[in-house]
Amino acid sequence: MRESLQSKKRIVVKIGTSSLIYPNGNINLSGIDELAFVLTDLQNQGKEIILVSSGAIGVGMNKLNVKERPREIPEQQAVAAVGQSELMTIYNQRFQTYSQQTAQLLLTRDIIEFPQSRQNVCNTLEQLIAMGIIPIINENDTVAVDELDHLTKFGDNDQLSAIVAELIAADLLIMLSDIDGFYSANPLTDKTAQLYDEIREITPALLAQATGKGSPYGTGGMTSKLKAAQRILASNSQMILANGKQPKMIFEILAGNQLGTYFYRLEEEHA
Repeated sequence: MRESLQSKKRIVVKIGTSSLIYPNGNINLSGIDELAFVLTDLQNQGKEIILVSSGAIGVGMNKLNVKERPREIPEQQAVAAVGQSELMTIYNQRFQTYSQQTAQLLLTRDIIEFPQSRQNVCNTLEQLIAMGIIPIINENDTVAVDELDHLTKFGDNDQLSAIVAELIAADLLIMLSDIDGFYSANPLTDKTAQLYDEIREITPALLAQATGKGSPYGTGGMTSKLKAAQRILASNSQMILANGKQPKMIFEILAGNQLGTYFYRLEEEHA
């Protein structure tokens, strides 16, 4: 089945905050540069690339020298406003090094759920793709209210990336995190934890094995990633969950190498 990944053309890549920010709070510039190189090269190969990037609050904390994630919503929104601007500046600089044009889209859930706005988002994405521009998408944290508190919030960028993949009928979602894939238990605390090579159905048993967020800078966890995979499978697409420490491994994933956890529907096995 993984051999089929070579033929995937429209690919959404989601990068988590933990892959953009070092544990000490500083920005992982080499990782961002490598990501820009990889995505530009894939674009040059004729792939259609969409990047969903977390990191606004993490980068904002670094820019403002804030050591602990703010708890109050207005503070989070202010830090996100500073961080989003800085994050896009870094992305633009790195992508321009490889002569790749990018564009920014900031979304909230109400935009996606209102039919006319949803169509406008789809039209914009399709036009950018047709122009060879890589869209960089993030949630609009400056106006969306903290997760679970308001309907304008996606919840986290795991969900957002799956929704974007669904909107544009992507062939594949590559979700880059700080872990090698989905495990039977938390590998940081359980030495017997086993990495799942592939998952074809999201069951209650799998959801029970999921753990919470592992980084003080991000909002997603394994439960969030499984729910994103559930959406991907429901839309007859596919997803890879893998470690984003070295973005060049995206090349290996698309070559069909056995990296990360591969989510695909059972019916596709005989397709």
